[in-house]
Amino acid sequence: MSQSSTDSEMPLIAHLTELRNRLLHIVVAVLLIFGGLFYFSQDIYALASAPLRAILPEHASMIATGVISPFLTPFKLTLVLSLFLAMPYVLYQIWSFIAPGLYQHEKRIAIPLLISSVLLFYGGMAFAYFVVFPLVFGFIAGITPEGVTQATDISQYLDFILTMFFAFGVAFEVPVATVLLIWIGIVEVDTLRKSRPYVVVGCFVIGMFLTPPDIISQTLLAVPMWLLFEAGLFFGGMITPREPQEPELPEDTTPDYPRESR
Repeated sequence: MSQSSTDSEMPLIAHLTELRNRLLHIVVAVLLIFGGLFYFSQDIYALASAPLRAILPEHASMIATGVISPFLTPFKLTLVLSLFLAMPYVLYQIWSFIAPGLYQHEKRIAIPLLISSVLLFYGGMAFAYFVVFPLVFGFIAGITPEGVTQATDISQYLDFILTMFFAFGVAFEVPVATVLLIWIGIVEVDTLRKSRPYVVVGCFVIGMFLTPPDIISQTLLAVPMWLLFEAGLFFGGMITPREPQEPELPEDTTPDYPRESR
C-alpha cells in the first residue's frame, strides 16, 4: 500500500475510532445507571403501574401470564429507564462527536437546541404519565362491560406505557424539528404558517397511529403537538437561516501557453 493511500484512510479510521469510543461510553453509562437501579426494579414497576392500579376495581389486580414475567418485566422497564436517564449524557457524546465540524455561530444555536430537546423529551414523558395515563385508564375502566373483570397483564402494560412514553417524548420534539428546518433553510417561516391547516390535520393523523384507538389519547397527543409547532414557528422567526457554505475553487495552475498562429 502506498504512503498516499494510507494518509487518505487515516482520517476515516480516526473518526470510526472516536465513534466507537463514544458508543462505549454511552453503553457504560447506561449499565452503571442500570446497576444502581436494578435493586429497585420492583418498586420502579409499581410506580409505573400506579396510574392503572388506581382505577382498578376493588379486589382486582394485574396479572402475569408468563413464567418469568414477574422478573423479566421489571428488568426490562429498569433497563429502558436507565437509557432515558442517560439521555443527557448520550446527547452530549453525540454533540462532542459532531461539534468539531460546526462553525462557532452554529454552535451557539445548536447548544440551546440540544438542551431543549432533552427537556422537551422528559416533558413529554411526564405529560404522558401525569395527564394522559389517568384519563386513558379511567376511560377504559368506564367502558368495561358489566360482568367483565379488568385484569391487565404486566408485560402488555409495559409495552403500552413504553410506546406512549416514546410517542409523547418524540412528539414534544416538534419545536426543535421546526427550528432546525428553518435554520437549515429547508423551509421558510411564511411557508410553514401557510401550511398550518395541513399541520393540524397531520398532528391528529400522527396521534391516531401512535396512541390507542380512543379519542382522548389521540387529542391529548395532537393538541400539544400543534401548540409546540406554534412555539417552534415563534422561535424559528427569531433566527437567521443558515447560509450555504460554497466550496472554494482551486486556483487555476494551468500554464498559459501562447497560441500558435496558423
